[in-house]
Amino acid sequence: MAMPAPVSCSSRALAMVLVLVATALCCRLGSCDGAAADRIRRLPGQPEVSFAQYSGYVAVDDAGKRALFYYFIEAEVDPASKPLVLWLNGGPGCSSLGVGAFSENGPFRPSGQVLVKNEYSWNKEANVIYLETPAGVGYSYSADAAYYQGVDDKMTATDNMVFLQRWLQKFPQYKGRNLYIAGESYAGHYIPQLAEAMVEYNTKDKIFNLKGIALGNPVLEFATDFNSRAEYFWSHGLISDGTYRVFTAVCNYSRYVTEYYGGALSPLCARVMNQVTRETSRFVDKYDVTLDVCLASVLSQSAALAPAPRRPAGGQRVDVCVEDETVRYLNRRDVQAAMRARLVGVDKWAVCSSVLEYELLNLQIPTINIVGALVKSGIRVLVYSGDQDSVIPLTGSRTLVQNLAHDMGLKTTTPYRVWFEGQQVGGWTQVYGGGTLSFATIRGASHEAPFSQPGRSLVLFRAFLQGQPLPETFS
Repeated sequence: MAMPAPVSCSSRALAMVLVLVATALCCRLGSCDGAAADRIRRLPGQPEVSFAQYSGYVAVDDAGKRALFYYFIEAEVDPASKPLVLWLNGGPGCSSLGVGAFSENGPFRPSGQVLVKNEYSWNKEANVIYLETPAGVGYSYSADAAYYQGVDDKMTATDNMVFLQRWLQKFPQYKGRNLYIAGESYAGHYIPQLAEAMVEYNTKDKIFNLKGIALGNPVLEFATDFNSRAEYFWSHGLISDGTYRVFTAVCNYSRYVTEYYGGALSPLCARVMNQVTRETSRFVDKYDVTLDVCLASVLSQSAALAPAPRRPAGGQRVDVCVEDETVRYLNRRDVQAAMRARLVGVDKWAVCSSVLEYELLNLQIPTINIVGALVKSGIRVLVYSGDQDSVIPLTGSRTLVQNLAHDMGLKTTTPYRVWFEGQQVGGWTQVYGGGTLSFATIRGASHEAPFSQPGRSLVLFRAFLQGQPLPETFS
C-alpha cells in the first residue's frame, strides 16, 4: 500500500493559518463556541434547504441544573437583514417545538418517515427561535424534580428572560437586532410578562431591542375570554337554546374552572358542564369547530384551557393527525441525536408535559393591563384570532382590545374592515393609536391559526413585522 506523501512544515503552517482565519471569521459572524456546537447538520428525512438550523440547551440557573431547549432557524434569504422572533406556545406546559415548529409555522412538517417543506414557514420573513418552556416541557428539564411542583408565571418569565440573555451571548450577531415575540393561547400570559420584564431590564442595561408582540387567540383576561365560549357555542349551533340559558344563568366557564381547580366543584355546575360536553360532542374539535378530528388519538394541548381531553386544532386541507406524526418523529433516537436533545426524568418526548405541575390559578390574573403598559412604553401589540376557535373565541379578545383602547384614549385609526390574502378575504381588522394596538381575525383559522390557515397567517405576520396595514384589496 502506498504511503501518503509527507506534509511539509510550510503546508502545516498554511493549514494552521487557514484554521485561525476560519475560526476568527466564525466568531465574527457569531457562530463560534456554543453556537457552532449547536449547528444542526441535517435533520433525519429533511429536504434540502439553504438556511442554517441550530438546537440545544441554555442553562437558566447558576448551578446549571435547569436548562431550556431551543430550536432556531435562520431566515431563508439574507438572515442578517431580517428581525429576530421568539415563538412561544401555551398550555401552560406545551411544546413550542412540537406544536409551533413542527405543526404550525416552522420550516418542516413530519409525514411518515420524512419531513416535508412548509411553504408558509415564518422563516421566510424572520429568524425564528422556538423555545420549550418552562423546564419540564419537551426536552427542557430540571435536574431537581422538585422544581416542577408549583411553577408559576413569574418563574416562567424570569427563566425566559435569562434564556434570551444567554442565547444572545451564544449568538452575538443578533444583539441589537429588532426583536419580536409571538405565540398563542396561554402565551397570552407568557409573552406580556416576559416583555414587561425585558422593558424593565432595559432601564438598567439595554440589551433587548424589543419592537412588538403578537398574541394569537390569547388568554388575556380570564372571565371575559372564558365566558365568551357560551355565546360562541350557541351561535355556532353546538349547544341548544335551553342549555345556553341554563349555562349562562347558573354556571359559566370562569366559575367552572375556578371551582374545578380549587377543588370545590359544585354539583350544579358539574351537571351543566356535563350537558355542554354531551351536546358539543367529543368528536368536534373545540379548537376548530369546522375541523374533522383525528380519530387515532385525542391529545391535549392544555388541561388548563379545557379540562376535558382534546387535541390541538388543525384546519381545512391539513393533516389532522399531524400531532401523532410529530410525537413519533421527536421520539426517534436519530432525531434526538441530530438535535442534541435528551430526555431527563421522562421516558419520552410529549406534546404537553406530564411532570410539570403549573399553578393553574395564575389563569385568573389578568395580563391585559400589562399589554396596556407595553403599548404605553412604545411596544407595538397585535392581538389576532382564528375565528373557528371556541376555546378562546374572537369575541372575547375583540372586546378586551376595544376596552383597552378606550381606557387608554387611543383613537381608531383603521375602522373595522376586511383584509385580503390573494383574492380571498383573509379576515377582519381594526387598528388603534396609529398602529400601536391592533386586532385582527384570520378567517377559517383555528386556535392554532398558522396550522389551519398558513397562507393567511403568513400575510398577517409579514404585515406585523413591517408595521404595514393588512392588504385592503385583493391581488
